[in-house]
Amino acid sequence: MKKILITGADSYVGTQVEKWLLKYTDDYYVKTIDVKDETWNEYDFSMYDAVLHVAGIAHVSSKTKMKDFYYNINTILAIETAKKAKADGVKQFIFMSSIIIYGECAANKGVIKFNTKPEPNSFYGKSKLKAEKGIKQLETDVFKVAIVRAPMVYGKYSRGNYQKLSKLAQKLPIFPDFHNERSMVHIDNLCELIKILIDNEERGIFFPQNKDYVCTSEMVRTIALIYGKNIIMTKGFNPIIKLLHGVGIVKKVFGNMVYDQSMSIYKKKEYQVRDFKRSIELTEKSD
Repeated sequence: MKKILITGADSYVGTQVEKWLLKYTDDYYVKTIDVKDETWNEYDFSMYDAVLHVAGIAHVSSKTKMKDFYYNINTILAIETAKKAKADGVKQFIFMSSIIIYGECAANKGVIKFNTKPEPNSFYGKSKLKAEKGIKQLETDVFKVAIVRAPMVYGKYSRGNYQKLSKLAQKLPIFPDFHNERSMVHIDNLCELIKILIDNEERGIFFPQNKDYVCTSEMVRTIALIYGKNIIMTKGFNPIIKLLHGVGIVKKVFGNMVYDQSMSIYKKKEYQVRDFKRSIELTEKSD
């Protein structure tokens, strides 16, 4: 039986990974701890085979006064947790990072490849990249480090932009028919990858994503159809979208940011257990 410690209570990814692993009751023991105060340092990590560190903050604010908050949580806490895991004899440390470390520069250039240099332009991205570097320095032959640079994660109960688009799909009578491409990963696909990383005691950097890139317009149309709504898709807004393509909310909704698909192939075992249509159905499925 593999024993897994998840550091970061109430996180979406951590909660879903725990549920995913506990489906295999004879294979995994999972414990989640809160790391919001200093008491976590008193917890004994030595009984665990792997630590999954998901604690962190994302896009809380871009104000300069928030800089220390980002680095304290996303960088210092992550590295200190890895140090404790190593000192307590844990064999594997899995760190949840983000595609955001590539910044807007990579998004503007198009496809992110293995040799694309991370150029974060936000406190969130910079703090995640700095954590990656600090944790990698701790790696040895017996302390393996796996870094998961996830793109946008969506699924049942997920937070953030997906939920906003879902609400729009259910309410709007019309939506732009604009082609873009985004790397995204359904939570079940991400959970399965993490399970495989644990099973195989993997090390290295991993780039999970669905088999196919996601087009925002197609995603909105698919969500609408699930609710029996035939939303009208029109190209009439496309000139405006192209004009404002690099600006604010338009960039977030209709911009491009993808990993080269070859980066996300895991040769030992398939982790993409949900295709796009099924992933949307599961996300929107009522309790």
